[in-house]
Formats: sequence, C-alpha cells, structure tokens
Amino acid sequence: MKKYLLLVLSLALITSASAQSKAAAAAAGTQGVAKGGVGMTWIDGEAYYLVSLAPELSFGKWGVGLDLNLHISSKDQKIREQDFDETYDYIRIIRYLRYGTKGDETYVRVGALDYSRLGHGFILYNYKNSPSFDNRKVGAEVDLDFGKWGLETVYGDFAAASVLGMRGYTRPLQFTPAASIPVIGNLEVGATFASDVRSDSRDTGVVITPVGASFDTSTYNAGAMSVIGFDIGLPLFKLPVADATLYMDYAKIFNYGSGFAAGIDVNFSAMGLVKVFTKFERRFGQTEKFMPSYFNAFYEMERYQATPGKFESKAKRLENTPSPGAGYFGSLLVDVLGTIQAEGSYQKLDQDPKSGMLHIGANTGSKIPLVSLSAGYDKKYIESNKDVFTLDNRSLLYAEVGYKPYPFMIVSTLYTWTFAPQKDGAGEVIGYAPQKRITPKVSFVFPL
Repeated sequence: MKKYLLLVLSLALITSASAQSKAAAAAAGTQGVAKGGVGMTWIDGEAYYLVSLAPELSFGKWGVGLDLNLHISSKDQKIREQDFDETYDYIRIIRYLRYGTKGDETYVRVGALDYSRLGHGFILYNYKNSPSFDNRKVGAEVDLDFGKWGLETVYGDFAAASVLGMRGYTRPLQFTPAASIPVIGNLEVGATFASDVRSDSRDTGVVITPVGASFDTSTYNAGAMSVIGFDIGLPLFKLPVADATLYMDYAKIFNYGSGFAAGIDVNFSAMGLVKVFTKFERRFGQTEKFMPSYFNAFYEMERYQATPGKFESKAKRLENTPSPGAGYFGSLLVDVLGTIQAEGSYQKLDQDPKSGMLHIGANTGSKIPLVSLSAGYDKKYIESNKDVFTLDNRSLLYAEVGYKPYPFMIVSTLYTWTFAPQKDGAGEVIGYAPQKRITPKVSFVFPL
C-alpha cells in the first residue's frame, strides 16, 4: 500500500500541469495555466496525505474549474471515507462550469456558488451553497440582460430541494422616446422572489403531543421560507472612468416582517490599472421578525440544526427578532492590475449590538514575485472587536500564504475554518459543527 501511495504522489507531481489557479488563469487570459500539488492535511487533528488537482481552464468566455482533493490517511493509507461516501460526490469534482462573468449580458455558472447575489442584495447576498467540504453541492446561476429587460436566477442544489431565487427587471423608458435622455433613460425597476423550498425551512421548534402511551413529535410553523421584494435603480452617470447608481429596495418575508433600504453604488477605474467598487446603504422601516439579506453566506449552516437535546434554526431566531430599527451596510473592493484584490463589507443595526456582520477578502494573484496570498473571512453576530478575531460557530475562514522560490512553484500553507455536516441514523444532514483544516503543500503552476 505504501508503494501505491508513493506512486500516486509521483503521478500528482507529473500531472500537475493539468490544474491551475483562478488568479493565474486570469493573468494568462484564454490560455490558462495548470496547477496541482501534494502535501499534508490535518482535519480535526487527524493527518492525511494530500494529492490536489484543481484546474480552472478558460476559453474565451467559457470556463471550467475542477476540484479533486484526495486525502489519504497516514494511519492505514486509505482514502478518507467522507470525501466519497455518496455517488453525488463524484459529480462535485467539477467545481463549476461557466459562461461569461456576473454583469455580462449572458452569464451562466453551474457548480459551487461562492458569493451569489440578486439585484442589490437586500434579499439574497453572498449566498454560499456549499458551507462544508464534506457536503458540497451543485447549483446554478443564470443571468440574461436583453437591454430593455433582463433576468437573474439562483438555485442552490440540483440533487434536492434548496434555495431558489429569481429577479426580473425592466428599463421601462427604453420602450419610449425617452430612452435617449441621459440618466433617466436607464431607470431600472425590478422584482425579486427568493425561497428556501425545503419543508423544514420555517421550523421554529418542536411540539410533542401525547398519543396513547407514546408521543407524536411534529414540527410547527413548517413549510417554505419565502421573501418577495421590489427595487428601483437610477444611474446618475456612466462614464469610461466612473459610474454611479442610486437605488431603493423593499423586502417582505412571507408571514413575517418587512423593511426598506436606500443606497448608492459607485465604481471608479483609473485607466484599467486600479478599479474601485464601493457601496453604502441605509436600512430603515424594518419591522419585527425581519432580517435584511436573509439568504447570506451562513444560511445553509444556520437554517436548521436538530441534534439530541438541541434545536436551532434561522426561522426560530427570526420569530423572536424585535423591530430592528434602522441600520447600515457598506462595502469596498479595490482591484489592482486585474489580479491583486482587497475587499470588505460590514453591516449592523443601530439598536442591536450583536447584529454586526463582516466579510473581508484578499488575493495577490500572480503578478507579485516571491509571495502568494489568498484569504477570505466571514463573521456574523459581531458585538465587539474581540468577536471579530474569535473563530467559533459564527465564523468562516480560509487563508493561504505561500512562497514562490520559482515562478512555477508555490510552497504554501492553507488554514481553513469551516463546518462538517452532522448526520442522523438515516444519513440525513441535521446540522453542522466547526471543522479546522491545516494543509501545508507544494504546488506547481505552468502556462498552458
């Protein structure tokens, strides 16, 4: 078995030319690059040998990303059972297939959804369909912009019921002679519907009713959790170096509360060298039992967890949410040379000290010599500065720091704080528990 293991590791080194990083692919344009590597991974303290192949090939507007990670136990040289314990796991090796990018006239992505958004994000923002490596899902995004009208869609999991989101919009003045009027001619009006169509998405507790000598246990307030919304956007100006849009959103959670948001979205480009995307939003008129951006990065983890002696759900928290009053949301993304990026966003309610939600990320891409950095961090329910830097069941983190001794080699360590699915006796996922992974590895990158 050890000879077999050494053979696999050797083959990984030889065939590493079939994989690539996203940043390197962007730098190489339509040619792409290849990336793969070997290393070690500690998952909750247990050591595994790692063989990684992760191609992200790009052909014009088309792209495909694979994600094959073989974890081989250091104890018995067997492949980790949780990685391939379901037939569907083999399909998940295809991380995504895409055409175009978000904001293009036609954009399609099938596979893992990292940070999906509908419209201005007041209902669905930074939604992730795969919060766990051991429970990856295949979903889709499809956006179509026909100029006078368009459509945005999101679906979380083709294998089962999941989150479904749709936003239709129109630019009504484009149908009239006023279409050529600056600013007002591009007025956009949209409507959004998003729903978790699973039957337990509205469960807020358990009711136990005696039936003879036994008990009949059934959930109450069950069914789909749905949100509807309307928005209007007015482009203030659109120049080659900058554009700005004013907007207002309204959202109503069926059987619960509602709220409004108004904001401005400003983008700036300095001759393509530096791009800045910024947004500020004021939230107001929010009633009790309402949460802005209900479908967010943490949704799949917090939507429903029922373990012995404990029941938690997002619907339960929503049921007990008082009127949040006003709040704010702000985001900033800086892109240098199309490859080096730093981003961050933060939202909080004025009268709820535990309502802070943070997202930050950074990527040095391939244009900086010697150093490679990629990181992303999400944190919810922030009350103080101490909360920001504490990893717990409110956190999602990945951070990879690498050194490039040669242009084609990266020696790095990847630290991941994610979540592992907890299953019942029938194999159904009933919750998630924090999981820590530490992965030192050597990767090889070659232009294709």
